[in-house]
Amino acid sequence: MQGLLLCLLFSLGGKSKSHRYELNHKKTYEYKYVGTITIGHDMPDLAESGVKLLCNVQIEGVSPQTFLLQVSNVAFQEQNGVPGNSGFTSSPKMSKKLSDEITKPFVFEYMNGRVGDIKAATEVSDTVVNIVRGILGFFQVTIKSTQRVYELEESGIHGLCQSNYIAEEDEHEQTLTLHRVVDVTNCRQKAAVTVGLALASENEPSKQRGDNIVAMVKYMYTVKSTSDGGLITMSRAEEKHHLSTLNVKGGNSKLLAIKEITLLKVLDSEGTHTIGPVQSRGNIIYKFGNELKQIPIVMMNLENPVPKIVDLIKRLAETNTNKELSGASTDVIEVFQLMRSASLEDLETLWRQLSDNQEHRRWFLDCVVEVDDERVIKFLERRFQNGDVTANEATQALLLALNHLKSELGTVDRSKGFLHMPFVKSNQLLWNTAVLSYGSLVYRLCEKIQPCPVTAVQPLLDIANNGLMNKNEEAMVLALKALGNAGHPSGLKTVIKFLPGISANAVDLPTRVISTAVDSLRHLARRDPHSVQDIALSLFVQKTLPAEVRMLACMILFKTRPPVALVSTISAVLLEETDLQFASFSYSLIKSLSNSRTPDNHHLSTACNIATKILAPKLERLSYFTSMAWHTDWFSDTFLAGVTNELYMLKNAADSMPTTIIGKGKFHIIGRIIEMLEVMAQIGSADILTHNYHFYSVNNLLNIQLADWQSFPNSKPLFSGYARVYGQEVFFSDVNKEVLQQVFKAIDLNEGKDESPLRKFLKGLEEGALWHWTKPYLAYETRFIQATCLGLPVEISKYYLALTAVTANVKAQITPPVQQHVMELFTSEVSLETNGHISITKDIFAFHGINTELFQFGSELKCKANVNIPWKFMLNMNGREKKFELDISPYTDVTEVFSFTSDVYAVSRNIAEPSFAKRTPIIPITIFRVSESATEGSQDFHLTSQFCAESSKYGTAICMEAQARRAHFFDEYPLSCLAVETKRPIEKIQIQISAGPTKTLLNQIVALVRKLIKRNSEVIINPVVVMKALALSDAAKPEGFTAAVYSLPAAQKDNIQFIVSEVGEDANWKMCTETSTVNTFVLNQVHFRWGAECQSYELTVNVARIQEPSSKPTLSAKVNWGNLPMYMNNFGKSLEELLPFYSYLIGLHSQPDANPDHEFSAKVFNALPNTGDIIIKTPKVGDTDLR
Repeated sequence: MQGLLLCLLFSLGGKSKSHRYELNHKKTYEYKYVGTITIGHDMPDLAESGVKLLCNVQIEGVSPQTFLLQVSNVAFQEQNGVPGNSGFTSSPKMSKKLSDEITKPFVFEYMNGRVGDIKAATEVSDTVVNIVRGILGFFQVTIKSTQRVYELEESGIHGLCQSNYIAEEDEHEQTLTLHRVVDVTNCRQKAAVTVGLALASENEPSKQRGDNIVAMVKYMYTVKSTSDGGLITMSRAEEKHHLSTLNVKGGNSKLLAIKEITLLKVLDSEGTHTIGPVQSRGNIIYKFGNELKQIPIVMMNLENPVPKIVDLIKRLAETNTNKELSGASTDVIEVFQLMRSASLEDLETLWRQLSDNQEHRRWFLDCVVEVDDERVIKFLERRFQNGDVTANEATQALLLALNHLKSELGTVDRSKGFLHMPFVKSNQLLWNTAVLSYGSLVYRLCEKIQPCPVTAVQPLLDIANNGLMNKNEEAMVLALKALGNAGHPSGLKTVIKFLPGISANAVDLPTRVISTAVDSLRHLARRDPHSVQDIALSLFVQKTLPAEVRMLACMILFKTRPPVALVSTISAVLLEETDLQFASFSYSLIKSLSNSRTPDNHHLSTACNIATKILAPKLERLSYFTSMAWHTDWFSDTFLAGVTNELYMLKNAADSMPTTIIGKGKFHIIGRIIEMLEVMAQIGSADILTHNYHFYSVNNLLNIQLADWQSFPNSKPLFSGYARVYGQEVFFSDVNKEVLQQVFKAIDLNEGKDESPLRKFLKGLEEGALWHWTKPYLAYETRFIQATCLGLPVEISKYYLALTAVTANVKAQITPPVQQHVMELFTSEVSLETNGHISITKDIFAFHGINTELFQFGSELKCKANVNIPWKFMLNMNGREKKFELDISPYTDVTEVFSFTSDVYAVSRNIAEPSFAKRTPIIPITIFRVSESATEGSQDFHLTSQFCAESSKYGTAICMEAQARRAHFFDEYPLSCLAVETKRPIEKIQIQISAGPTKTLLNQIVALVRKLIKRNSEVIINPVVVMKALALSDAAKPEGFTAAVYSLPAAQKDNIQFIVSEVGEDANWKMCTETSTVNTFVLNQVHFRWGAECQSYELTVNVARIQEPSSKPTLSAKVNWGNLPMYMNNFGKSLEELLPFYSYLIGLHSQPDANPDHEFSAKVFNALPNTGDIIIKTPKVGDTDLR
């Protein structure tokens, strides 16, 4: 062994501690190379896919540090199917296409066991260069002669990663066996790219508990000692990936990559080389290229994209005008792929060809926004500058384009131009969309580049500063919202200018501006928590600020996840707080966070739990009528996934109802937090609406004239709201007095006479209108791509595509025609006939495999949900006589109302034979035929079930058919639901609503009432509403139900009767409901009777509010019953048995008691301010109380 080590020592450069493999530039080395990758589930009988690449590799010296690599005898093989049943098969066309590129000469630098610069001809694709990197990766190796076990960080195809070596000697064979394990998961400079996850913030505590992917690479070398030094005679590398949808525990999709080289011969170099022009293509580390442009779920020839896009868009427009959308998803994805390969000139050509047809134009504008680089910016700039699109079209296109754009310095800089265009500023909604979307683009840039350049956010800072200088409230609010979207650290100094107590100039700013400034800190709470904590705490303790501002500061403060010491400070402040609204909100937030179980709140929940115990004696009894915050979450350590829901209700002391409601939902998955949706609704002043104008009365609202709105305040909006998706605000609206004036002008038929929008709309209805609308929307595209040892990129990607189509035919007749105001419709006779359908298709694609522009293979999940809702009805409304009639005609075709399918396939596609793509179900068909009566523990079964619910009266039915298939712990659940015909033919379903019953019907009601109450008394009927739902047919009498609502007033008492009766031969089922209100004690009684002639079953509910001088204010509720159906009796008994348990959970005291049978009662006494006594009694449980 000493001789071997000495030989290696001198042959590898004469260094005493490190021997690196060297190539002799005077020699020619020829190796056989075999590379194989398979992706599947690594289980018997389950299909998988893979490729194998075979070739000969010749390495020849050009100079002492420069070598020539040439590849020959290239063979490309594919596998798709169940291993053992289907092996690798040769693809001659793909072999030739690959050979045309990879056989060109490659030049690389090599010194001290390190591969340097790699050069190749310009026409060689990045994919082929990366395959060559995979071959050269064998020669990137470190050999140390004095150590058997060692580790070091070194460059490789995966990046700059940690390698661990073990050397074994064989003295007899004079060889050294070297084992090398590369940690490719924690590389310092990893050859990996993430697309589409910038808005999903990383959750480090969750990632520390586990991940959804694990990867490992190990090499084995056999190095033989020769007179020229160490010589690699054989080497083998094996790379394994385990992927799971959630947390990896063995993984449910696995990648196995194996590559081998075997030395064939070593010859003396001839010394003559014809290389041709080459250029630098980088070092040994994998370089990303065209795979980023290739959508992994389609493979097509991308040359000459214009005619292909035109054909696809015309086909989409034609087939989806009057039909369902079920087959359109693949076409839309192909349009996206072709659009991304088109040049700017191609996009201009497409616009000229498609913009004149409204259907083609809409499809094109909806698809071109998926071009995710500067081409789409330049295209939209030209449209805006030329005035080629409407403000509505521009708003939709700009919203999607900027939010789907790659976040790079070039695209961000180019997008600034939209903020200076007069066309964009000419429409308020378009302007808002441009500014907010630009902020989102900056946010994504800052996730990628750190430190984030201040030049990116400068336009937003300018808008904010100009708004502050000019006291322009709308400009300030918009700029602050955009800065909130951006979350740029440099924006903090500008936001501070709008915060009182921190900036001296912010004292006289409107509350709305201050609140928006506080809310704009939400993303900075994660990026710069310490600075935001100081600011939020300063606002939190300022008692002179409006409670709304302090509550928002409290929300931001806890977004920074304060430590225990800071939470203790917050608790001390709340103990001295006098504003009950603010105290209640803060305490309820702290209390709900104390129960959080998500990893990101682990330390915060502990701190809040301590604070809750400190604050509970003072704040626990605050009423639910004060401001409140709710935070609920669930998290599974097994799957490392969870959900969080938050609800905030902000009130002012002067208002009787919440003025602001905020709701949001989050997902925790694969080590990230995704803020799915957040919505806010705000009322400027609840009292303005309820006390002054009584909006709870529809008639009062409709009778308000334009002049009445003049008394509304100008200082703040009457209504406000926003919507945020993935944490980014995409829309906000303020409804103020000016907006209301515009609405009233729009419905005023005298405004502009024949140019009135409403007049045009009504005229169109009377002439007959056909309306069709479609919307493709790529809601979700995420990709994670990393290198493999073969130089091929493995990708995990998910796509969520939603397609919506609405088609409606409408024709109306209005007698007499509306002349002055839209309210005349309510006194006219209107006949409206319409038919159409709504189709919604949602597709989820997931791919795990190799994705290049030359070939694709791997596992592909396809989930599809379809919703199809047809309609055909006629509506007749007589406003003067207060009659309403709806005739629903039968839909004769069997319609698939809802369907859901899901399956996983082993796929193989290559560009040489795109029409011969292979797609094999992971679970073979033979497995589906296993009997349902499989023994316990069997892993294979196929279960089919069908259920139908039929309404014989209305001639309709809904059937549901489901199949569940499982094999080897792998589950899929296809489901379909069909609406079908039944045996009873009907002409139409008629629904009538009338406020004035006919005399015949009136006599029937009087007779029934006399039979039920007041038998010896004269009955006075005040008819209110009569409703009918009947199935009409010439072959049979009408069947269905009628309902009547009428009033029976009496002294100090109001009675309302509601009677539902079955219609049909021998039908006697009725339900009678009587509601009584007594004014003295505000007593309300509801008496239910139903069954045959309302005599079978009975239930009474009494609710009373008692306020006597000598007693406590009391709210009492009592339920009495007679005979009840069995299911209601069983439910009541179960509820009674569970009552003690639930009483204990909420802090009530329960004990057995004997109370009246058939009675349940509850009372609430207002004992002291903000406290109350509760007494609940059931037949067996009583005296359950709490103060």
